[in-house]
Amino acid sequence: MDSLTSKNATSRFRRRATLRRSVGLLSDFRFEQSEPARFYGALARDTVELTADLFPEPLDGALVLDVGGGPGYFEDAFAERGAVYIPVEPDPSEAHAAGITSSRGVRGSGLALPIADGAVDVCLSSNVAEHVRDWRSMGEEMLRVTRPGGMVILSYTCWYGPFGGHEMGLTHYLGGDRAARMYTDKHGHPPKNLYGTSLFKVGARDGLDWAGTVDGADLLAAFPRYHPSWAWWIVRVPGLREVFTSNLVLVFRKH
Repeated sequence: MDSLTSKNATSRFRRRATLRRSVGLLSDFRFEQSEPARFYGALARDTVELTADLFPEPLDGALVLDVGGGPGYFEDAFAERGAVYIPVEPDPSEAHAAGITSSRGVRGSGLALPIADGAVDVCLSSNVAEHVRDWRSMGEEMLRVTRPGGMVILSYTCWYGPFGGHEMGLTHYLGGDRAARMYTDKHGHPPKNLYGTSLFKVGARDGLDWAGTVDGADLLAAFPRYHPSWAWWIVRVPGLREVFTSNLVLVFRKH
């Protein structure tokens, strides 16, 4: 993809990234655990629109691999665009969550994807990297399985943003271990996303620094997912981006 094509693709999504969209997505975020179908349904539609805007080819017939895709919340939304959607999920309980199971779901780890080199057109991961201890290796695996000219979309929740603690709320600003203890004391059980076990500290700078070291792919865009486009400048400001970027999207084109 040349620079002009990349700019045009980003411009298409910029026009979609309105304040109304941001408010809607952030409003649904609070239903992630209580009403997952509501949250993931809205996220699925947004993910497909984002992918369709950024991918330089029609999604019809494209092979889309979703790393950490759970039971396949995004399958129907991608199918409506004609894409072949395959979620990869290592946790059986997550793979069968909400009483749904993808027709093409694959059991496997993002750190060792059971997929051949260069096999997929689009490889995406949404809100997963912060749950993986070695998320950089997961990113490398995503790049490995993507064909030349294909696209990788890595979107993750930033630790220092307001949602970094997930269900622990803003207590994560007091430290991950302390936040986990506070949650356990209050609810009588540990959080689903346990700091140091299934939730890790990944900041905006971490992702941007890693993106700058990637070989074999170009970084096409880096922007805060839930922000309106007029606020994307935040990603360029050290310090500020850590607190105000709730979710960072990194978009690569494979050489």
